[in-house]
Amino acid sequence: MLVSVLRGKLHRAVVTVADPDYEGSISIDADLLAAAGIYHYEKVLVANVTNGERLETYAIPAPAGSGEVGLNGAAAMLGRPGHVVIIMAFGLVPEAEAAAVRPRIVLLGPNNRIAPGPAAPL
Repeated sequence: MLVSVLRGKLHRAVVTVADPDYEGSISIDADLLAAAGIYHYEKVLVANVTNGERLETYAIPAPAGSGEVGLNGAAAMLGRPGHVVIIMAFGLVPEAEAAAVRPRIVLLGPNNRIAPGPAAPL
């Protein structure tokens, strides 16, 4: 059996853009995607801490170093700039390997910069 496990997370990102006229997705600073091990166009779960909304979409890169986290298309209706979100990517692994998975967790601080502290595998 395969088990879905967390493999990468951007914790407490702040939405910087909400563009309902864009075709869809969540745009994320390319440096943040790399830090969390989230691939371009990978399906992600976004939990909006501010309003409790949850959505699935795909990640697209925003300019590296920009700090951008943008909700686009229909996702823009579920959050606004200033909202705090958690962005999660999951992977399927054989059940026997699930306990050994160590997700890449990236804690974010002001301006969506990587915060010092115990980020990375738990």
